[in-house]
Amino acid sequence: MSSSTEIRELSTKRDHVWQVRDRRLMIGPRPLVMGIVNVTPDSFSDGGLCFSTEAAIAHGLALVEQGADLLDIGGESSRPGATPVSLQEELQRVLPVIEGIASQTTVPLSLDTSKAEVARQGLERGAHVINDITALTGDPKMIEVARTFGAGVVLMHMRGTPATMQIEPRYENVVAEVCRFLEERARDATAGGIEVERIALDPGIGFGKSRQHNLDILARLEDFQRLGRPVCLGVSRKGFMGSLLNRPVGEREAGSLAVVCAAASRRAAQIVRVHDVTATRDALTVLEAIDQLREKTQT
Repeated sequence: MSSSTEIRELSTKRDHVWQVRDRRLMIGPRPLVMGIVNVTPDSFSDGGLCFSTEAAIAHGLALVEQGADLLDIGGESSRPGATPVSLQEELQRVLPVIEGIASQTTVPLSLDTSKAEVARQGLERGAHVINDITALTGDPKMIEVARTFGAGVVLMHMRGTPATMQIEPRYENVVAEVCRFLEERARDATAGGIEVERIALDPGIGFGKSRQHNLDILARLEDFQRLGRPVCLGVSRKGFMGSLLNRPVGEREAGSLAVVCAAASRRAAQIVRVHDVTATRDALTVLEAIDQLREKTQT
């Protein structure tokens, strides 16, 4: 079976298996909650709050206690206008945090990076997933690293780079174009030896998209289910929500939860990447209880 045929034939499934190294994550009606650990001084929402190794480890473990199904650890900000950091700086930021968290919890760890060497060393120290905003295109060695370690991968759509992505982004049909990009990247990844069950897809809310583009994607999030892989949705506290609500970063939790619940109720996202783990788990628990009762009464 060709990789593209595999992707199409998976498209009718609404439950997913996501293989991340030796872990087989079963994703059912409730999406997995991915807690964010930013080891950066300049991330848009929480830059500097967990910049020390000790603070980042403590924060990650606290998110696990709050119910995070996995953690996403990043050492380079991808906020609009951000400039890259050096390989050595990123390694110094994330490797001690991965080691520290991996030694104290069995929750799978995702590494938010587009550098193959960071991914390689992070995987050696206990990470399970490469979450790459360039969809494995930013470093020619990234596919090889992912294949060698059997890592799970999150392939994200981004127009441009963090430094340029919000400069007048344009699309003829944003949903169709993002879908096409993700399908092509999934096909290229499987052609490079990454098993299809290891792939998750992220439409890249806020990455090279206007407020209207983001809303168009969220309104038609089900369209991405035809690709047959888990959809990772990252909307937590993002700028489009601030402009919609006229709220600063620290006051966007309600808007973030609204998007997560809307996606979960339609089973249009299988992984949600969030800052506010407790509130997200609570909202999803209530939503799941309502959905189960509704399904029971309809049968």
